[in-house]
Amino acid sequence: MQFAVARPDVVRAISQRWLLKFWQRHRGEHRVPQWQSVDTEHLKSVSANLSLLDVKNGGGPARFLIRYHGDTIGQVYGSVDCRGKFLDEVMAQPPGAPPLAAYHRAVDGAGPVYTIHEISDRGGRAVQYERLLLPFARDGRRVDRILAAFEFICADGGFDLKDLMVAQPAPPALRFSAAIEPTAA
Repeated sequence: MQFAVARPDVVRAISQRWLLKFWQRHRGEHRVPQWQSVDTEHLKSVSANLSLLDVKNGGGPARFLIRYHGDTIGQVYGSVDCRGKFLDEVMAQPPGAPPLAAYHRAVDGAGPVYTIHEISDRGGRAVQYERLLLPFARDGRRVDRILAAFEFICADGGFDLKDLMVAQPAPPALRFSAAIEPTAA
């Protein structure tokens, strides 16, 4: 998967733009913001569309353990609670695509990653989902946590969220992928 380098203004959703600024403020002088400095009360208003994942490095490629996911995320993945499961166990990947490439890019690049995919709901309506991945680190350098923010948009207005990510007849179509320039956020 190729990632363009983009300015923060490519992010379309207002809540995701706010999160990107939130990430930058917490970054301070560190390479990556320290999660322990984040007051999670500030995230409550957008928590339904968030996932929090721990990055697990066990000698091979990093895996992503779900620590938290909001109500909307539970609906679209068809699970009330995915805590304690690895992302690759619950997230379908297109054949031939690097597994969880955007998540690995956020870890390896230590910066925000933004993607837009298109999928269909059960009624056949096209739905775009925008995903913003924000890396965090206990030590301010080595990424060990990712905050993922999702927005689901349908040009028709309404769409069916239930099992949206698991009931796909075809892999999600990638429409855009970018590493967001952290110094510009």
